[in-house]
Formats: sequence, C-alpha cells, structure tokens
Amino acid sequence: MKKSRKGLVIILLIAAVCIALIPLFTLKGAEFGGSDDAGSEVVSEVDPTYESWATPLLEVMIGGELPGEVESLFFCLQTGIGVGIIAFFMGRLVERKKLGKEDQDL
Repeated sequence: MKKSRKGLVIILLIAAVCIALIPLFTLKGAEFGGSDDAGSEVVSEVDPTYESWATPLLEVMIGGELPGEVESLFFCLQTGIGVGIIAFFMGRLVERKKLGKEDQDL
C-alpha cells in the first residue's frame, strides 16, 4: 500500500471512531422517540377524541400487541432483505462493467 493511501486509511479510521464515540459523551440523557410516537402526540393534540380505525394484521392474528423483540426482529429482517436486494443489483452492475471491459480488450 502506498504511503498516501495508508495515511488516508488511518484518517478515515480515526474519523469513524470519532463519529461513533462523540455522541456517547455529548448526548448524555437525551431521549429519542420514534416517528410513530411523535405522530401520535400531534394527532392527540389536534383531536383528543380520535381513535385509530385500523390495527396491524399481526396484532389481530395473535390477539394482542407484538412484543418489542418481535418488532425489532421484523425490522431487522426487512433491513436484511433490502440490503440483500441492493447488494445483488450492485453486484450485477459491477459484473456487467467487468464483462464490458473484457469485450473491449479482445
């Protein structure tokens, strides 16, 4: 590896560590709420008598609210599927580019 590349890699690693650690110390005691919570608060401010007219399908099927762990699992599964699809198509684009260069070289 060239010297300039090593320096760039070291700088990027230091930046990544700083990005990960600085919020831990600067945001002590901060509360983070989801968009669902914020939306519910706004709706209750606008119309306190509003009642939801739909319930999630899985809650109807199991007869109650899903535990937080199951919600996290579904979120992670959705994320994994999305990343897999994006990686597949990115890989296809890279392969197409490589095959195009090989055809030009012949």
